[in-house]
Amino acid sequence: MEKILSFKDLGLSEATLEAIGKKGYETPSPIQALCIPRLLDGNKDVIGQAQTGTGKTAAFSLPIIDRLEKENNVQAIILAPTRELVIQVAEEISSLKGEKRLRVLPVYGGSNIMHQMKKLKDGIDIVVGTPGRVIDLLDRKKLILDKIKYFILDEADEMLNMGFIEDIENILNHTPKEKKMLFFSATMPKEILEIAKTYMKDYEILAVKNRELTTALTEQIYFEVTRENKFEALCRVIDIEKDFYGIIFCQTKNDVNDITLKLAERGYDADCIHGDVTQNQREKVLYKFKNQTINILVATDVAARGIDVNNLTHVINYSLPQEAESYVHRIGRTGRAGKEGTAITFVTPREYSKLLHIQKVAKTEIRKEKLPKIAEILKNKEDNFMELVESTAELQNYDSYRDLAKKLMEKNENSEELIAALLKISLGDELEADTYQEIEEYRGRRDSRDSRDSRDSRDRKDRRSREAHDHTLDGLTRLFIAKGNKDGLNVGQLVGLICAKAKIKRNLIKNAQVFEKFSFVSVPFNEAEMVIKAFQKEKVNEGKQSLIEKAKK
Repeated sequence: MEKILSFKDLGLSEATLEAIGKKGYETPSPIQALCIPRLLDGNKDVIGQAQTGTGKTAAFSLPIIDRLEKENNVQAIILAPTRELVIQVAEEISSLKGEKRLRVLPVYGGSNIMHQMKKLKDGIDIVVGTPGRVIDLLDRKKLILDKIKYFILDEADEMLNMGFIEDIENILNHTPKEKKMLFFSATMPKEILEIAKTYMKDYEILAVKNRELTTALTEQIYFEVTRENKFEALCRVIDIEKDFYGIIFCQTKNDVNDITLKLAERGYDADCIHGDVTQNQREKVLYKFKNQTINILVATDVAARGIDVNNLTHVINYSLPQEAESYVHRIGRTGRAGKEGTAITFVTPREYSKLLHIQKVAKTEIRKEKLPKIAEILKNKEDNFMELVESTAELQNYDSYRDLAKKLMEKNENSEELIAALLKISLGDELEADTYQEIEEYRGRRDSRDSRDSRDSRDRKDRRSREAHDHTLDGLTRLFIAKGNKDGLNVGQLVGLICAKAKIKRNLIKNAQVFEKFSFVSVPFNEAEMVIKAFQKEKVNEGKQSLIEKAKK
């Protein structure tokens, strides 16, 4: 294929090109260059093979926008596996349609179905939806697809993994035979090809070259750690970086909650998404992450579908995924838009053979590295802070602090002690080595044939760890906070708010939990009184209730 210099070379209309120009797009991605001309003028249906982050939404949206005109019926249906992806696709189409009066409607579970039915009655041209909600609207006869011109299946392999294949076939049976079909899939499982053979007239597979499907811009490394040392390893990986901005993937929602809580207790700006997080809170979390109000997102694979962020520095596999394809999906979220990224995987000795399998199937190399040492992390933090101070001094935008600086210097003859005190106020315990725990390098066997003595040793260590954790809860006071998720509060913000207002250390706040309308924390007896006193003027419910008070037994 000849090199494409611009979107104009693909055959798009002037109106669509103008809309693309306003979005700031200049050169089509490889999958866009392949798919757009075929969807504009080709007679065949298309299976496009491309992973997340390659611009596939625009690859199918632009031809649809270019060819459709406003009518009194649904002209295109786009199916996606998650609510996040549905919203993202709908927003992308709306932003690309420019002056065209095409009406786009996202439909998904957890949103008001009556509102969606009213919109459909008023007239919609393009519907983007999850299979479940689409079937619900079809069963109610509120969504009619018998005149559609385009049927798009996004993340087809993920649909398969989530058990949506029968739903897709159900929806296809409500559509006319004459329509243009496009399936997008990062991988090409045989079940997807079977559906294509059954429902597509004549199709071709358009796949970008292997170098585009793999993670050429992603450095892939792994650390071999025991299960009980994973969290400490995670903190070291985050802290060694100057500007960490990444997603941490876990297998279960319980792991997601546990890690997010621990990160917040250590002072990190982290939040999470998983299947039990409400749609309203999910949207708030993703908004904060995309705008970097928080720099760490902890997520399960399914919940992370549809997150479109191009400048991640890291993806961390806290838990190894079940399949090699999931590994590719995860790490494909970094190394985007021409920027290099790093994918880090924590591997327990028992998981080593699974890691080898992933490398083989994904045809990639994952390099082993040693975890950063405590001294190395502290030295990094010192260097970063010195660089920040020096750059601030060069800007000379601190005039309002000069008088205070002079007064401090006049009252304190020992400038070294004065600066040390100011650093302590500014950095807290950031440069204290005892904020980290020692991690012994694992030298045991790498497979599931661990000796009984080794297993017994780990079990004893786990019990000691749990007993130590339980002991820390003794002598604590449980506090009730009359605000929660609906007030835009997350664990990190809650811990930060209490520390700032009550002037207590983060490591004294335990077991922080944020629910929809209220929250809880546990702190030592003395600090509990400090917290209550610090917030005694903060009232809620029209001044009838204190924001923070002792939890009722």
